[in-house]
Amino acid sequence: MDVSSLYSVSPDYLTKYGLNNSEKASEESNKSFGSILDAAVNMINETNDYQNAAESAEIQFALGEAVSTHELAVAQQKANIALQYTVAVRDKVLEAYKEIMNMQI
Repeated sequence: MDVSSLYSVSPDYLTKYGLNNSEKASEESNKSFGSILDAAVNMINETNDYQNAAESAEIQFALGEAVSTHELAVAQQKANIALQYTVAVRDKVLEAYKEIMNMQI
């Protein structure tokens, strides 16, 4: 492997290239945080939708509009699982935050 061409690279070029890469990394970091935040908001909205659907199914069943107990159980189970998953993700995020805050610099 011929590395002789690397000796002709000036420090200014390396500094400029490094700064551009760090700016790109910072932009990518912001984009990735934004995508994580969007995913979290979508997960919360989806959980809320499942909770609302389960409540609606319960009301319909109580009023006698829906006869199928199976559909009611499915709606309740979906809402329960979505809520458990959301709480588990929240707990892991809080755990990671606490671990980061306890790091020694």
